[in-house]
Amino acid sequence: MPRSPLSRLAAGALALTTCAALSLTALPALAAPGGPGTPALPTPAATGRYVVTLSDKPLASYRGGVAGFAATRPTAGRKVDVGSRAAARYGDYLRRSQERVADAVGASVDRSYSVALNGFVADLNPSQVARLQRTRGVLGVSKDTLRKALDDTDNVDFLDLSGSKGVWKKLGGTSKAGRGVVVGVVDTGVWPESASFAGDALGTAGPPSKDPYRPYRAGNQVRMVKSDGSVFVGACQTGEKFTADACNTKLVSARYFGDAWLASNTPGTDEYVSPRDGDEHGTHTASTAAGNTGVEARIGSRSYGKISGVAPAAKVAVYKALWTAEKEEDDGGFTSDLVAAIDQAVEDGVDVINYSVGSSSESELVDPVQIAFLQAASAGIFVAASAGNSGPGASTLDNTSPWVTTVAASSIKPRYGTVALGAGGKSQRYPGVTNTVDAAVGRAPFVTAVAVKAAAATDADATLCQAGSLDPAKVAGKVVACDRGGNARVDKSAEVKRAGGVGVVLLNLTPNSLDGDLHTLPTVIVNPPYSTAIKTYAATAGATVTLTKGNSSTRTIDYPQVAGFSSRGPSLVNGGDLLKPDVAAPGVDILAASAPNTANHQVPFNFLSGTSMAAPQVAGLAALYLGREPRWSPMAVKSALMTTAAATLDEDGDKSDDAFAQGAGNVVPSKMLSPGVVIDSSDEDWLAYLEGQGIDTGSGVREIDPSDFNTPSVAVGQLVGTQTVTREVTAVRSGSYKVSAKVGGFSAKASPSTLKFSKAGQTRTVALTFRRTSAALGKYAFGAVTIKSSKASARLPVALQPALVGAPDEVSGTGTSGSATIRLTAGESGSFATTTAGLVPATTQRDEVAKGGQPDQFGVTVAEGTTLARFAVDADSAESDIDLYVFRVEDGAATLVGQSATGSGDEEVTLVGPEAGSYVVQVLPYADPAGASSSPYTFSRWLVAGAVGNLTVDPASTTVTAAEPFTLTASWKDLAADQRFLGWVGYPDGSVTVVSVDA
Repeated sequence: MPRSPLSRLAAGALALTTCAALSLTALPALAAPGGPGTPALPTPAATGRYVVTLSDKPLASYRGGVAGFAATRPTAGRKVDVGSRAAARYGDYLRRSQERVADAVGASVDRSYSVALNGFVADLNPSQVARLQRTRGVLGVSKDTLRKALDDTDNVDFLDLSGSKGVWKKLGGTSKAGRGVVVGVVDTGVWPESASFAGDALGTAGPPSKDPYRPYRAGNQVRMVKSDGSVFVGACQTGEKFTADACNTKLVSARYFGDAWLASNTPGTDEYVSPRDGDEHGTHTASTAAGNTGVEARIGSRSYGKISGVAPAAKVAVYKALWTAEKEEDDGGFTSDLVAAIDQAVEDGVDVINYSVGSSSESELVDPVQIAFLQAASAGIFVAASAGNSGPGASTLDNTSPWVTTVAASSIKPRYGTVALGAGGKSQRYPGVTNTVDAAVGRAPFVTAVAVKAAAATDADATLCQAGSLDPAKVAGKVVACDRGGNARVDKSAEVKRAGGVGVVLLNLTPNSLDGDLHTLPTVIVNPPYSTAIKTYAATAGATVTLTKGNSSTRTIDYPQVAGFSSRGPSLVNGGDLLKPDVAAPGVDILAASAPNTANHQVPFNFLSGTSMAAPQVAGLAALYLGREPRWSPMAVKSALMTTAAATLDEDGDKSDDAFAQGAGNVVPSKMLSPGVVIDSSDEDWLAYLEGQGIDTGSGVREIDPSDFNTPSVAVGQLVGTQTVTREVTAVRSGSYKVSAKVGGFSAKASPSTLKFSKAGQTRTVALTFRRTSAALGKYAFGAVTIKSSKASARLPVALQPALVGAPDEVSGTGTSGSATIRLTAGESGSFATTTAGLVPATTQRDEVAKGGQPDQFGVTVAEGTTLARFAVDADSAESDIDLYVFRVEDGAATLVGQSATGSGDEEVTLVGPEAGSYVVQVLPYADPAGASSSPYTFSRWLVAGAVGNLTVDPASTTVTAAEPFTLTASWKDLAADQRFLGWVGYPDGSVTVVSVDA
C-alpha cells in the first residue's frame, strides 16, 4: 500500500480525544451493527471550518517543474517577488487548482493562500473532510482552531547589547543595529503612539543616497529598499481608531486579519477592529524585538530608566491576528487568520517573523501554520516562535518544526527586593524580586493571608489572596504573605490593598519565575527555600517585616535560569529525534511598551513574563544578524545563535545540561557574530525530514532518518546500543577544527575528528557515533558536540535516550504450523528473557456498508488482563473505501483511542495494553466498488490475554551483547486452518513484537 499523507493517519492507537454525551447501557461483547447497546458516536471529523493544505509548492518555495510556469522562489538572500509576471501566473494556477479540489467535493473556497501556503479555507462536512483527505495532492485537512498568545534590570544590558563593548557598538551603533531589516510581528496589534515606535512621517520621495533604507509612501503602499537588495511593500490598513498616518519611518506597515474570529466572537470593550492593539501583548513583543532605543519607561511617577528593542534600527511591520473577546476563553486567533497574516508577511517581504503564539497541544508537522513557516523559511525569512508556557512538565512545548527557532524563557539579573523578618538581622533577610518597592515598607505587622481571612472565605481562597477573601478589620496596616497560584499575581496585591494592607510578600512555594510585575502595593516575590522560611515566620504571633529595595541580604538569586513556566521537551511529534526547544532567551519580568487602554490600567509600559517575551529577543537578534549578513539563510542564523549559546543555571546554581529546558542554552549575542562554523539546512532537507517522519510530501525527496536531519543539535529518541548520525558543517571562517563529543553514560567518537577548511563556505561531513556504556535505560542523557578551532568554537547540544532492545513492531507468518524470525538489536549486554501471549483466533462477523449510509458499530468489552486488542475490517472488493475508528466509552463519554483511515477497504487498529472497559468500533463507508450499491466486508477482532500455549520462542532466554544484532524464532503448531491468529512476544523492558498468523 503506498504511503499516505499525514492527514491520513496510519493504523495504530492515537491519543485523540473526542467527547459526546451518551446514554449507555452495557455493551455486548460483539453487538450487531447498529443494534442495542451501540450508541450514536461523534463523527471523527465535525462539520465546521477547515484549512486545506495542498502539496504543490506556493510562491515562496516554487522552484519550477510545472510545465509553462517559471520558478518563483527567490534567490539566496532575496525575498519572493509577488509582483512579478511569473508569480502572477503561477499564483493563478494555484488558485485554480484549489478551486478544482474544493469543487470536487462540493465545497467553496472562502479564503485562498498562495504565498507562504498553498491552501484554502472552506466550510466542510465530515464526508467532505474524508474525501479531501483521500485526494491526491492534499497534504492535510486541519480544523480552524483557536490559538492563544503565550504570556504569562534591562534585558538589553543583560544580553551585552549596549555599552562601549556591546554588540550594537560592533555593528556601528544603535542607528545601524538591524538597519535595512524588517521584523514582522504576528500578534495582537500595535499601539502606534508608543515612543518605542516613534518615527518621521512617511514622505513620497524615494530614499536619499545617505539613507538608502528610508521607507516612503507609494500610493497606498509603504515601500522600503532593504539591506538584501529586495523591496519591502507594506500598507497601513485603516480601521477603528487607526488611520494611515499611524505608520511612519519606524512602523512601516500595519494590517489586521480576523475574518474567522470576528465571524464567531464579539470583540471586548477595549478591542479595536483595526491594527490597534486591544491587549498589550503585540505592542510588548514588537517593541522588545525592534523598538526604538533610549525610550524612557515611566509608569506614573516612577521611572524605570531607558529601554530599547534588541534591534533598534530595524523596522516594524505588524500583522494583527490575535484578538481580545468579551469572554477571556475566546481570546486568541483562528488558524485561518494566522495563516493569512503569515502569508501576507511573506508577500510583503519581511526578513524576520516573531510568533509568540501557541496551541493547547503540540502542533503536527503538517499543521497549516507550521507549513506556512516552512515556506517562509524557504523564502529566506527567519521565524522565532515561543516554546510555550506549560512547563515545567516534560513534552509540553509547541512550535517544534525544524525550520522554526523555538525559544524557551530564561531569567535576567533580578531587580532585587529584600524581605527582612523581625529585627532584620542578616540571617533573617531574604532576597526576592520587586518592581514596586521604592521607599522601605515597615517595620510592619506581618501575617499569612489565611490568618486574616474574611469569615465567609475558604482557607484555600484566602491563602491565594483571592478577591474578597480578606477581612479589612484584620488586614489594615499589615504586610500579607500570599501564595502564588490560582489567580493573577497582581490581583493578589489588589486584594490586600482593598483590605487595607500596606505590602505583600508573594510566595513561590515551589521553584518558579520571579516576576516583579506592576503591583498596586509594594510587593516582593520570593522563591524556595526562602519562601518556606518566610511563611513559617509569618504564621508566628507578633511577626513583623520590612520590605526594602535592593539586596541587603547575604544571599543571591542565581541567573539566568529557565523559567518554571517555560515548556519543556522532548517533542512528541518529532519522536524525540529533534531537539526542542532550540535556545533560551530572556522572558521573565521583561519591561517593554504596552497598550495604555482601560484593561491595562493606562500604563504605557509593563513588565510581562512568558516565552512570548523570549521569542522577540531572538527575533531581534536575527534582525541584527541579517542587518550585517543580509544573505545568510535563516538556518545559518539559527545555527550561529545555538552554537554560541551558554548553559543556564539550575536550582542549585550549577550549570545546567538539561537540553529539554534550555535547548542549546541562553543566547550570547557577543559571540553569535563569530560562530566559526554553521550547520545549515534548506527546504529539501526539511522535506526529507518530513518524509522520514512518514509524511508523503509529494516532492519526490528521499527520506532521511530524523536523527540525521542537519541541525545544530543531536537527538535520538530511542538509541539501541550504538547509533551514528551525520552533520554537514559549513565554515564561516577557514581553519582546522577539532570535533569532540561527550555524553554521560556513552562513549562518543567523531569521524573525522578534525575538519579542515581552506576558505569560508566549504562544507565537510562528520559522522558522530554514540555507544551506550552506563547510561540508564529509558532516561535521556545530555551532553554536547564541540567543533573548535584556535579562533572559534561551536557547541551542539545532545540528548540521547537508550533503549534495551530494538525490535520490529510486528512479524507475520502462515500455515497451521510454522515460524517467523524476529530480528533484534540489544541495547545492553546480559541475559535476555522473553514472554509470550496468544495465539488467539479472530472473532469475525460479516456485514456491509454503503456510501452515504450510516456507519456500522460494534460493541466490544475488553476484560481485565487483556494485553493486546486488534480490530480490523477487510472489504471484499479492492475498490471499496472503508475507515475504522475505535472509541473507549466511559461515564457517558466516548474517547477516540485509535483510527485507521487510508484510501482502501482494509483497515486495522491495534491497541497495546488497552484499558479494560467498554469499546465501540465504528466502520465508516466512503466509497463502493464501481456499479455496486454497497461494500461487503468482514469485521474481525482479537483480544489477547495470557499465553495459550500455541506460541513459543526459541530461545526463550539467551545472552546478548550490547549493540549486537540477534534473532529469535517464534513458532506455532496445530492451529485451526483458515483462521487468523494474533499474539505477541514480550521483552524485559515491556515492549512487544506482535505475531500475526494466517493459518
